[in-house]
Amino acid sequence: MIRKALFVIAAGATLWALGTRPSSAQQASGAEWRFVVAGDSRNCGDVVMPAIAETARKNQAAFYWHLGDLRAIYEFDEDIQHQPEHIAKPLTIEDYEAIAWPDFIESQIAPFGSIPFFLGIGNHETISALETREHFLLQFADWLDTPVLRAQRLKDDPKDHRLKAYFHWIVRGVAFYSLDNATEDQFDAAQMSWFERTLAQDLANPAITTIVAGMHKALSESISLSHSMNESAAGTASGRLVYASLLRAQNEAHKRVYVLQSHEHYFMEGIFNTDYWKRHGGVLPGWLVGTAGAVRYKLPDHASDARQAMTNVYGSLLGTVFPNGEIRFAFQKLAETDIPAAVTTRYGKDFVHWCFEENTEAKR
Repeated sequence: MIRKALFVIAAGATLWALGTRPSSAQQASGAEWRFVVAGDSRNCGDVVMPAIAETARKNQAAFYWHLGDLRAIYEFDEDIQHQPEHIAKPLTIEDYEAIAWPDFIESQIAPFGSIPFFLGIGNHETISALETREHFLLQFADWLDTPVLRAQRLKDDPKDHRLKAYFHWIVRGVAFYSLDNATEDQFDAAQMSWFERTLAQDLANPAITTIVAGMHKALSESISLSHSMNESAAGTASGRLVYASLLRAQNEAHKRVYVLQSHEHYFMEGIFNTDYWKRHGGVLPGWLVGTAGAVRYKLPDHASDARQAMTNVYGSLLGTVFPNGEIRFAFQKLAETDIPAAVTTRYGKDFVHWCFEENTEAKR
């Protein structure tokens, strides 16, 4: 186990030494480049995430961005239970909680190899006394305080030496914001102040053409209203404020704006096409992509108002960035045959099939 841990640490160091530059095929001036996003990799994530890593690799992605909910924590993840060593000797819940996050590093981050891995926080990272935001920061500091993120944090504010679960980075004129709405008190005053200050700097910078905001729970008043930031009064209010700021970035600063979320375990494009936002400023481009292994949910009421909605699917969102800052997103659906052979060998064909056929709360 120590040798495996050392391998992961070495892989992480190599990954961040490479930075977040697009691959050599994408570095030519004016060339398009790509990145990959998904969230919610509990339950069957150890099966699905290596296949998403292959999607990133085939598309020469500049990075992968995880939108939170790494492991279930409140109960056993089925994939961990079906690892051969734990079939032979079943885990206690204490044993499971001790290995859940290290398993995520070994089974879900390591398959990405040298592809930079940006890590957001979800509500399941704050769901127990053992797994808290503070513990998350300690466990995943290697991915939250990389040279790329540290340099950007200090460029944004030379006095900002504090590690946080929210962060900002810039790639070729596109400013990315990974926000923390894992708990019902977020976005709190400190995060809102940081977001507004940092966004103002990006909006004043003519080299920044595009703003991409990503987070776990959907911003307020989306089609997934019942399972979003509307779950709390503080979330509802602060989610509306962030949305309004992004609207101003689009309508007044004339930046391209895109909003990415997970939390709901399905794919949806056009999540802000609601009466509320039609009456309160306008509809921003928004996607839900909670499709990285978690038990699939049924689609919500008004799903037909979205541009596209699918459940009982696994996969990721591929973003293709064009020289003018436009990003075109396409869902990369995975088939059972896309699961790497080594993963199928480890977990067995029956369990891989179970993940695709039975890991669902939505009637087929």
